[in-house]
Amino acid sequence: MRAKQIKKYVILGVLFLLPVMFVLVLSLSKDHYNPLDIINENVVELPQNEHNIMLQDHITVLAFFGNKPIDMAIAASNLKELVYDKFKGFKKFQIVALIPNGAEAEAEILFKEIARYEDLRFWHFVSVDETAIKNTFNSLKANFSLSDNLASDNVFIIDTERNQRGRTDDRSDNEKGSNKPVYELNAYNCIQVAVIKNKMSSEDLRVLFTEYRQKRKGNFDSETRRANELKPSSNEQ
Repeated sequence: MRAKQIKKYVILGVLFLLPVMFVLVLSLSKDHYNPLDIINENVVELPQNEHNIMLQDHITVLAFFGNKPIDMAIAASNLKELVYDKFKGFKKFQIVALIPNGAEAEAEILFKEIARYEDLRFWHFVSVDETAIKNTFNSLKANFSLSDNLASDNVFIIDTERNQRGRTDDRSDNEKGSNKPVYELNAYNCIQVAVIKNKMSSEDLRVLFTEYRQKRKGNFDSETRRANELKPSSNEQ
């Protein structure tokens, strides 16, 4: 009989403590929350296009699929499965893949391939002239160039105000402990599954959507929206 009473009290104690621990964890996570870094501002808006797709007022994953979109099948598949499928339910989220005028037919083939089993209504292939593609890319901060086909395996995160988001310090804990030089993450390689899954999807985009949820609730301080202020590198001074 005594054993049953002890068991009963243990169960009641657990049921009482679980909600308290849950609130405590939420409180701690809020205190240690940092927004996703702004690493570049004033990304060029897309030119007028057939479906009137814009960067402004959207959280955009911006891709460059170039003259041969079908060659980007692996990147597109990873982007669809690891990013689009996870965030497609969020308001204002979109994936935009820029292609030059004339590549629409091949882009349609790729789109049908990745959309075989579901509706990709928030995934847009936007065809513009080559100059517009270069202008958009040149307004981004990147440590690489587009290929001769105007394509890249790397994608960018653009917020609703056309700021480029990423990490001003992408060092691992071990690298920080060893005082390795600071380096940033300004784009996400879709071929490297660990990058697109663990850094972009599971962390950075999730943090950005948390920021916007807090803004809607009035809990976000716009004065501390950057985790680190942008500073010019030594070779820029």
